Amino acid sequence: MPTTARASLAEYREAIDELTARIEGLTARRTALLTHLRQAAHRNSRIAPADEGEDLMTDFTSLPADLPVPQDDGAAAHLPGMAVPPLELHSTGGSTVRLDALGAGRTVLYLYPLTGRPGVDLPEGWDAIPGARGCTPEACGFRDHYQDLLAAGATGVLGLSSQEPAYQREVVERLRLPFEMLSDPTRSLAEALDLPVFEAGGLTLYKRLTLIIRDGTIEHVFYPVFPPNEHADQVLTWLGS
Repeated sequence: MPTTARASLAEYREAIDELTARIEGLTARRTALLTHLRQAAHRNSRIAPADEGEDLMTDFTSLPADLPVPQDDGAAAHLPGMAVPPLELHSTGGSTVRLDALGAGRTVLYLYPLTGRPGVDLPEGWDAIPGARGCTPEACGFRDHYQDLLAAGATGVLGLSSQEPAYQREVVERLRLPFEMLSDPTRSLAEALDLPVFEAGGLTLYKRLTLIIRDGTIEHVFYPVFPPNEHADQVLTWLGS
């Protein structure tokens, strides 16, 4: 082999080795940054961080540190004092729940847009929509504080979104939720109470808010809700005040 050819091969190998080293260094840096981001997202949460190799885009228990904060647009200001409509919604318990017949005492009804699930892509640009990301951490927060909420005076906790009952059942089973989820695919509650919604990925979804229902009447509203992973704590504090 000519000397010039051998020199060229040596230069190529040297360049490849240099690029390989740089790629390995960048990969290690990315892993470290993801770890720090997970730790920051869980600093004030009881939810355990995801495995080291799991990407934050598919780790629904994690919240990116730079999520946009939803602003109060006044869309829920009319709700306190309103009567709950006589709507029957399918529940993950296998029956229907009539919202105006929840019984005496306080029921925590939290509305959320869309729970992420493994193997299903979230709508494009989801993290850039104020208040969209965080349904799984919110559900886990209510799960972890469920007994605390009952001890503080709540007679029950219910989640509600526009997903179909089968979708909701998967979430309840996977997250081991001790309460039922309600399915409102036609957004009948939004129509009855003029609740705020938004569009994403061709879907019309509920904006995140929580109703405290007492004896058939909306006693209190949490809106906007942020950060979602701390919301159960916020409700618990309100119940104890």
